[in-house]
Amino acid sequence: MKKFISTIEDIWKIEELRTKILLTLGLMAVYRFTAQIPLPGIDPLALDALAAQTDSGLLGLLNAFTGGAFAQASIMALGIMPYISASIVVQLMGLAIPYLQKLQKDGESGRKRINQITRWLTIGITMVQGPAYIANMHSILPESSFLVGNFEFVVSSMVLLTAGTIFAMWLGEKITDKGIGNGISLLIMIGIIARFPSSFVQEIYSRTEQSNGGLIMILIEVVVWFAIILASVYLVTAVRRIPVQYARRTAVGNIQDVAGARQYIPLKLNSAGVMPIIFAQAIMFVPGALARNAEGGAASFLASFADFNGLGYNVLFAVLIIVFSYFYTAITIPTNKMADDLKKSGGFIPGVKPGADTADKLDGILSRITFPGSLFLALIAVLPAVVAQFGVQQNWALFYGGTSLIIMVGVAIDTIQQINSYLLNRHYDGLMKTGSRRKASI
Repeated sequence: MKKFISTIEDIWKIEELRTKILLTLGLMAVYRFTAQIPLPGIDPLALDALAAQTDSGLLGLLNAFTGGAFAQASIMALGIMPYISASIVVQLMGLAIPYLQKLQKDGESGRKRINQITRWLTIGITMVQGPAYIANMHSILPESSFLVGNFEFVVSSMVLLTAGTIFAMWLGEKITDKGIGNGISLLIMIGIIARFPSSFVQEIYSRTEQSNGGLIMILIEVVVWFAIILASVYLVTAVRRIPVQYARRTAVGNIQDVAGARQYIPLKLNSAGVMPIIFAQAIMFVPGALARNAEGGAASFLASFADFNGLGYNVLFAVLIIVFSYFYTAITIPTNKMADDLKKSGGFIPGVKPGADTADKLDGILSRITFPGSLFLALIAVLPAVVAQFGVQQNWALFYGGTSLIIMVGVAIDTIQQINSYLLNRHYDGLMKTGSRRKASI
């Protein structure tokens, strides 16, 4: 504890880091404040029906990502999700469109152009999701809930929903540029965490007031939750180190050539991160949409794959996660380019010829470690449905796995690493390092 307090003091002493952290906290507070502002023209007291519909299932997950704004008909109801969708689309299009491939190789100028394309695509996606969200409200809420005419409400809501998404995107980019980084991810994480207190209180009430296990069950749930978090940390941080030998290193300045220097290529057990879960969840919206338009046996069959806690849904969900883990890893980890870069720098994997053999070696290792990583990711993804079978409230169950937990763990680790790098650059021990403080001036 003394070490932790000392590290916090070190963080506060570094003016640049202190400013970045305070700016990040301030912008996140602004995001949470705007998420509480409802759309004009709708009665806030009549939103209980909308909240009830988004209390579970896939809509409940979307509501969690926006910190409850989705169920409150807030101007930030769509949140940052259109930007996430646009980023994924642009990334996938980069595999097939030569123009985007060229931009990816153009360095900083290409990155800025890709960001601009992503922003415009975000607006386009918002213009599609916005009307769907408004139509959903009209189908759930009675007409008396709308205080203005239909045309006026649709136009004003579309403008504000689009502005809200653009503002959220701007906040995320400012946190990335001026704050501690990972702005978009931090906004998603703060939205998820915002739902934590109310979900936990509901679970306590369910276990105690309704004689559903009492405080002993709460204690067991908390212990299991911490164990799952620990397992998720291992999933996010686990790497396979591939040894690389350099026969000769070029001298730089006064540093002499080093013969036989050994380094490592770190291949992550879960290289795809949370993206397979996001892709799989997007696909899982389809059976529910088709079931609403189907009849008879087809409707029942499709409905079985639309039940968030059902066996059919979770089996298909897990299979899709495994498939998308391989797919996303294949398109984001260019083993051929890694082998070429290694050959150009004079490095090689011991016992493997440079070039194509090295690429095949890396690809084989990546395929083998992706399998257990994808299985573990699929297991964590379906855990909310598993714990829900033991009487855990749906909102609290979402924190036991799935996208919510992986995002929180991944963003927390990335943020700690960002702060850690600032401390180490100023000759202080980092948050993830033990030992005494290093004696050096700031």
